[in-house]
Amino acid sequence: MKLLSVLVFILCLSFSIFGQKVGYLIEECVNNRYTQNSCEKVFCEPWQRCIDGSCLCKLPYQCPKNGTSVCSTDGKTFRNYCQLKSFECQRRQGSFLNRGKCNPQEHFEIFLEPDYDTKGFVQVALNHEQKTFICGHGWSMNEANVACRHLGFPKGADRAELDHPELDHPDNASSECLRVTCRGIETTLAECTLRRSNRTDEEKVAKVVCYTGAHTECSSGEFHCVNRKCIPLNKTCDGINDCGDSSDELCCKECRRGSYHCQSDVCIPRKYLCNNERDCLTGEDESHQLCRGDKTARGDEREEIEANEESMDEERKKIKTLFPKLQCGIANHTVTRRKRILGGNEAKEFDFPWQMAITEELAKVNCGGAYIGGCWVLTAAHCVRRIYHYKVWTGMLNSINMTTGMDVYKLKKIIVHEHYNGKTYENDIALLELIPKDRRDSSCYPHKSVPVCIPWSQYMFSSGHQCKVSGWGLKEGLVREYTLKWGYVYIMGNCSDIYRDRYFKGMECAGTSDGSVDSCKGDSGGPLVCYDSHNVGYVWGIVSWGENCGQKGYPGVYTKVANYFDWISQHIGTALISQYNV
Repeated sequence: MKLLSVLVFILCLSFSIFGQKVGYLIEECVNNRYTQNSCEKVFCEPWQRCIDGSCLCKLPYQCPKNGTSVCSTDGKTFRNYCQLKSFECQRRQGSFLNRGKCNPQEHFEIFLEPDYDTKGFVQVALNHEQKTFICGHGWSMNEANVACRHLGFPKGADRAELDHPELDHPDNASSECLRVTCRGIETTLAECTLRRSNRTDEEKVAKVVCYTGAHTECSSGEFHCVNRKCIPLNKTCDGINDCGDSSDELCCKECRRGSYHCQSDVCIPRKYLCNNERDCLTGEDESHQLCRGDKTARGDEREEIEANEESMDEERKKIKTLFPKLQCGIANHTVTRRKRILGGNEAKEFDFPWQMAITEELAKVNCGGAYIGGCWVLTAAHCVRRIYHYKVWTGMLNSINMTTGMDVYKLKKIIVHEHYNGKTYENDIALLELIPKDRRDSSCYPHKSVPVCIPWSQYMFSSGHQCKVSGWGLKEGLVREYTLKWGYVYIMGNCSDIYRDRYFKGMECAGTSDGSVDSCKGDSGGPLVCYDSHNVGYVWGIVSWGENCGQKGYPGVYTKVANYFDWISQHIGTALISQYNV
């Protein structure tokens, strides 16, 4: 009986630990080792740019020129906060000290009381003033990680604690404390939001144990952070950056109470909702629907923090607004709900201002395309051959009845993906460069066209998301179609089970459960557009291939554009297509 009880206990313990992993963490995602510098999962900071899925340091000149001057800890004055962080990002020295030009008299010092190397009560001294404790209210691992980073521990804190200080020392008897609020990404407490507050004798103050890297491997009940820290499994997916690199919040099936679950499976604190900064990749944390009930959305735990001049969080937000804004993905007309593209309803003018028609010399529409900005159109590789002469039409609603809203362009260049496989349809993607109408101007502004946005992350839209596909493909009975049609389809996550060895990385399935809406022959190269929470359209897929048309159980297969963001950027430039992370 004793042995049986032990076995039952072990089984229950294993089930509990395993259950936490299944309930909150997505193992396949965790294996990709995402951190706060992975732009597949997060937005890069203003002093970074997204390259090959990682947020890398910008050069200072790539920051905006205007802003508030700041001083670094090594005595250098910078034009603005972005430029200072850019230098720090590259050289790991000279972190933020304060606003304005450098003054040798100004200091921001942090201490541990008692004077231990790795743990103690956190105290701050501003400009050689009396040391002040950090208030206990609001103290979390976000703030603790920054405090330890400030003290020279790059991986942050091991624990954030609260306790009563010894009052036998006169410095400890102060009636004031500093309330600190950090995002957890800062390198010094000077960058966080600070404000003075009265402290009672009963109030606990902030205490920290900094992480020294003593753990060699994590136990079965712990999560192994990408930076090799170990944290309890029940600290994952709670919106708090316990790891210090955010790896505990980026692969979550669901979030624990007190945090908000983004569609990209990222958990953020509820106090980030409706704060005029997009934290979820597709902006659902700032959506009109959510923010209409602003106070309810944020939760009762949200505290209004009065930022003083020491806080750089508002400055960071302001810098984001100073970068050029790419205008894409906004149709001039809101389409009403209709059913099918295969023999379905006709598109109206301005429904799909990025839709392009590709013809050969005989003006027969053989493929579609998506205008992505400048002189560039995205289409399928199987639609074009370098030996043919193609034309690209804009504003076409009917391929027989030519209207005044149409325009036609010849091609300057065709770029087919270098690893396109015509037998398997792997890497079925191509770029078409249009010849400008005005030879004196290298820019192209197709009549009434609006570029569709290019997704940079494969996590922006997931299985079950409703998207729109459009084209001039065949209708029921494989009868030729002359009018632009569109319909709703849903992203499907079981494509590898359906098509097995015919389904490769870089492909995406979309359709309906009954096959009633599907793309068909002639729709090839056309866009599958998914919309974020602000109704901005992203070309999520390019019509590639499928099993017949509208056959139940066999959805259409699309080239997944997010997987080719870097390839597109390489040929036409990131600034032309990137909505964020430039």
